[in-house]
Amino acid sequence: MPRNLDLASLRSLVTVADTGSVTKAAGLVHLTQSAVSMQLKRLEETLGLELLDRTGRGVSLTPCGELLVGYARRMLSINDEAWRRLSARDEAGEIVLGVPFDIVYPAVPQVLRRFARDYPRVKVNLLSDYTRMLQAGFEKGEIDVILTTEDGPRPGAETLVVSPLIWVGAPGGVAWQSSPLRIAFCRDCIFRQPVQKRLDEVGIPWEMAIESSSDQMVYATVSADLAIHAAIAGHEPYSSERIDHGGVLPELWSVHINLYSRDSGASPAQKDLVELIRREFGGSVSSPARSGAEMARAVPA
Repeated sequence: MPRNLDLASLRSLVTVADTGSVTKAAGLVHLTQSAVSMQLKRLEETLGLELLDRTGRGVSLTPCGELLVGYARRMLSINDEAWRRLSARDEAGEIVLGVPFDIVYPAVPQVLRRFARDYPRVKVNLLSDYTRMLQAGFEKGEIDVILTTEDGPRPGAETLVVSPLIWVGAPGGVAWQSSPLRIAFCRDCIFRQPVQKRLDEVGIPWEMAIESSSDQMVYATVSADLAIHAAIAGHEPYSSERIDHGGVLPELWSVHINLYSRDSGASPAQKDLVELIRREFGGSVSSPARSGAEMARAVPA
């Protein structure tokens, strides 16, 4: 007699496989950690197989678990496609989404593509600006959802990921060996002055290679190997690469990518957009979050 696999449990298994953590997976599927653990246990009992290797510090898939995840992805894809097609959304309108330029790629295009597929009549007006400008627009009610890059979470923020700030330069470049060190930042970049202060603290002389308000001009300067830049790990400009400086340059600090959403009166479309953002940025390169005291020591005042 055929047996049926529970799709909700399969979704939890796939999310655990993607995140490498039952705790992180629970947040993404909106369940408690114990509920997700119970789903996985029942799935193992149904199949009579061990799907997760729990002997190490983390959680990893057994060979049977890896095989099932492959099937589960296909089953969930068909399920989700059927759900979308049979519950076509008639919702229309506009959502204003603000994102700092330096974290638009690679996640935001994926979010917009998937959202447009599910809500073809809802327009997402994407604004790209500096964090402080996006926060001002959000507080005035001009922007519905914003992402920010900050030293830590502010009231109302949901931290999606904490990623290190890293030195980047032209592929195979040598600009990081120059003296004085040539750096490139936009005039209003929130990392500009703290990076300058960090270099001063370790006694590295520096000079600005460009004075511009254009991120594209900064990236062009860096890709030409005329200067180096600091970028959030996982969001480096395509024309650059992480500098393997062997400790010559000072280590930088970690950056919180935060989400703010105007929940009061939020439409189903906006709620789904926020969920897509959570899923995409939840898979970003990250490092463990630090305590407030650690952040205060790490980030120049």
